[in-house]
Amino acid sequence: MKVAIYGQYYLVSTEPIIKDIFVFFNKNNVEMVIEAEFLKMLYEKKIIQKEYNTFSSHTELDKSFDMLISIGGDGTILRAVTLVRNSGVPILGINAGRLGFLATVQKENIAAFMQFVIDKKYTISKRTLLSLCCTPENESLLDINFAMNEISVSRKDSTSMITVETYLNDEFLNSYWADGLIIATPTGSTGYNLSCGGPILTPDVKSLVITPIAPHNLNARPLVVPDETEIRLKVSGRENQYLVSLDSRIASVKNESILTIKKTPFQINMVEIPEETFLKTLRTKLLWGEDRRN
Repeated sequence: MKVAIYGQYYLVSTEPIIKDIFVFFNKNNVEMVIEAEFLKMLYEKKIIQKEYNTFSSHTELDKSFDMLISIGGDGTILRAVTLVRNSGVPILGINAGRLGFLATVQKENIAAFMQFVIDKKYTISKRTLLSLCCTPENESLLDINFAMNEISVSRKDSTSMITVETYLNDEFLNSYWADGLIIATPTGSTGYNLSCGGPILTPDVKSLVITPIAPHNLNARPLVVPDETEIRLKVSGRENQYLVSLDSRIASVKNESILTIKKTPFQINMVEIPEETFLKTLRTKLLWGEDRRN
C-alpha cells in the first residue's frame, strides 16, 4: 500500500497524532510519501528522523497512490484538494483541529481506523466541486480555479453593500444588494453557507445553494438549485474592486467582471470510515452536541 501524507499547520497537540500515524504505517509496511514542506517541518521539530520520499506538486500524485492522509482540520483538507485535483486519489482527514466535517477521524480512534484503511474496509464519498471562469481574465483565478466548499463574492475596502446580478442558465434571477453572495456545494453547506442561514445538504445531494450574505432586500432567501445549473454573476459597488474567494483562496476582481460558476467535470473522493459517517458527524457536532441514540 502507498499513501501520501500532507499536513498544513503544526500544533504541540498534533505531535502524538503524527507519531501514531507514522508508527502504525511503518509497522504495517505501508509506503509513505510526504509533502516536502510538511516533512521539512517534521524534521525541524524532531518529530521523525527517518528519511522519506517526498512530493511537492499535484503532478506527482498519480494512480499509484491508494490514498492521501490529511493531518489537520477541514482547512487542511481543502488545501489537500488542490494537490489531488482530478487524479482521483482518495482523501482521508485526521482531525487535529476542532470542529471538523471533513476531517472526521478523531485522535483517540487513529489506530482502529487506520486498520480499516489497511484492510480496505472503507467507502468512498464523491464530492462535487465548483469551477470559476472570470471575464476578463484574472491571473489569480487561472491556475486553481475550483473549490470544494464554496465560491463567494464580497465587498472590499468598503462598508457599503455590493449589488450582485445573478443569472441561472442565462435567465435573470435577482440582483442581490448585500455584503456578498455564497455559492456552496453540499460539502460546503455546513460551512460559510450555514453561518449565513443557508440549509444543510447531505454530500450525495445533486444540488447547489445560493445564499446572500446580510442582504438588504429582506425577502432574499437561500435558494437550492440543481448542480447542473450554470450560474453567472456580475458585481458592482462603490469601490473599483470586490473579493472573490474559492474556499480559503482570495482574489481581487474588478467591478463589472463576469463570473461564470459551474460544476467541475471531476469529483473529489473522500474516504468514509465505518462509524464516522456524515450523519454521525452532523449529530455529534452540530445538531445536538452529542449522539443521543438510546
